[in-house]
Amino acid sequence: MLPRGRGRGRLKALATGLLLLLLLLSGLYLLSGALACEWEARLGRGEGGAGAPLTPLGPTPSPALSPAPPQMADCSCLRRALGPPSRGWGLRFGLKNPLHFHLVTDTVARSILETLFSTWMVPSVLVSFYNADELKPEVAWIPNKHYSGIYGLLKLALLRALPPTLPQVIVLDTDITFASDIADLWAVFARFSDKQVIGLVENQSDWYLGNLWKNHRPWPALGRGFNTGVILLQLERLRQVGWEQMWRLTAERELLTMLATSLADQDIFNAVIKQHPWLVHPLPCSWNVQLSDHTRAERCYSEASDLKVIHWNSPKKLGVKNKHVEFFRNLYLTFLEYDGNLLRRELFGCGGSEPQPEPGQAFLPDMLEALCRHWPGPMSLALYLSDAEAQQFLRFAQASEVLAARRDVAYHIVYREGPLYPVNLLRTCDIDFLPAFSLYDYLRTSIKELGLATRKAALVVPAFETLRYRLNFPTSKKELLALLDAGSLYTFRYHVWPRGHEPTDYARWREAQAPYRVEWAADYEPYVVVARDCPRYDPRFVGFGWNKVAHIMELDAQEYEFLVLPEAFAIHLPHAPSLDISRFRSSPAYRRCLQALKDGFHQDLSRRYGAAALKYLTAQRQR
Repeated sequence: MLPRGRGRGRLKALATGLLLLLLLLSGLYLLSGALACEWEARLGRGEGGAGAPLTPLGPTPSPALSPAPPQMADCSCLRRALGPPSRGWGLRFGLKNPLHFHLVTDTVARSILETLFSTWMVPSVLVSFYNADELKPEVAWIPNKHYSGIYGLLKLALLRALPPTLPQVIVLDTDITFASDIADLWAVFARFSDKQVIGLVENQSDWYLGNLWKNHRPWPALGRGFNTGVILLQLERLRQVGWEQMWRLTAERELLTMLATSLADQDIFNAVIKQHPWLVHPLPCSWNVQLSDHTRAERCYSEASDLKVIHWNSPKKLGVKNKHVEFFRNLYLTFLEYDGNLLRRELFGCGGSEPQPEPGQAFLPDMLEALCRHWPGPMSLALYLSDAEAQQFLRFAQASEVLAARRDVAYHIVYREGPLYPVNLLRTCDIDFLPAFSLYDYLRTSIKELGLATRKAALVVPAFETLRYRLNFPTSKKELLALLDAGSLYTFRYHVWPRGHEPTDYARWREAQAPYRVEWAADYEPYVVVARDCPRYDPRFVGFGWNKVAHIMELDAQEYEFLVLPEAFAIHLPHAPSLDISRFRSSPAYRRCLQALKDGFHQDLSRRYGAAALKYLTAQRQR
């Protein structure tokens, strides 16, 4: 039987072959070709849901897709209003077939999704995009009371968006969770009669019976009607029967008396089926277990193995009242924390475990809130997290009053991959530094006064550090110098790596009233403010060592000036040593690899800048 107590609803009976797709964008459809799921990323509906598609494709000529026989294709979709985009959408345990997503969306969503798919680098996935604005006129004339607005009707016009060569598609709302192999659902197409074109599960509430409340008048439906959260569409047959004219005529006729739809596309689908019942192929109820506010879905399952698709079609979503909701919620939460790196390879067993957090990771929440207090301007934060840590961060960000008060902080999640920290992929500034309270405004003023818009210059922000976990942060240069003289602050890394910041000339900075120029020197690695069109940090440097050094070297090669700002400062706060610095100190092999990266960087500099780059190699050899 299904677990009823708290904590017993763990997903062990449903462990393998599950997939999660989380999308944040309203009005988005994911449509795929030969085993297709569609996800429409808009808000879920009251009794119905928001729509969206996925497909195991056959062999394809695309070099990105490796041909394979039809096998497993699992998917789960759940609409989210806020949160990091989880890579769990493609957990393809044992899946051999490539996937083709057809995304009907606006230009903003397309830009975001193209970035997500390209950076996820999931093999055997093809993505096509189509303009949603071209579809809206097809349904804009239909009055709709549902809060999804025009996006709740777009499924009616899918034939206009999808390529004519696509014969079949599975259409899924985004507020569903798959607990089975979608290939089994795809196999149902073979059971359609010659006339059947739409596969649907019966609606599991009394909505279309009209007895939920007094004077409740629903749209016409066949019996209890059908729920459109999971749809199998025979696209070729839909075109042959004149689907577009069929639903238009039905909608026009019913709107004369109903005036508007209540459940968006679902009302029109049911009105068509009421008039043409031969169109529908009823699906087993387990393919759309509906958790609406008035659900009678419990009669559909008695064991966990009966659950194939869970549909959170209540407006309350995870907060819906249901005796088994704890089990369903645990299923959903399990997907959220799957390791997305598993999407990039085939699995032959259960090996390894989630990487353990490094000591410095507990440092992150406190530092983020402190940064928000110190820096009133816009921030772009790159976070290197596992899938599970991303969900933990989401919960922290939602609970933090400091972060919730900001509307100008962008979070960019780079998912963990491999044992080395990709410092240059993430950075511009390290998370363990707090800027002066006045630094944001001071930098804006300095950029204008020094003419950085037309001048190749890097503004150096002098770096300091404290060994104290509690520090009364200085509010001015005068207070900072007092702490420096008292031994509460030090120039950054003065005791272990003085060459890193020596050229900044802290003695001169103490007395400086105006910006002053300093020259590059070997191993110089200051923190700088520079125009965004400057050279990028070199991503070959991962872990510990030479990440900032290489960047400053290339700035110098491009003849940037280094200007030290007299009133600017940032302070490094203490934390446990990172795993990467421990590797550097203890492993000769690590240091040899780093040296090989340095040599390769010097060679690249020589190719790009010619003889001018020789001084860097000479300086390195003279150390």
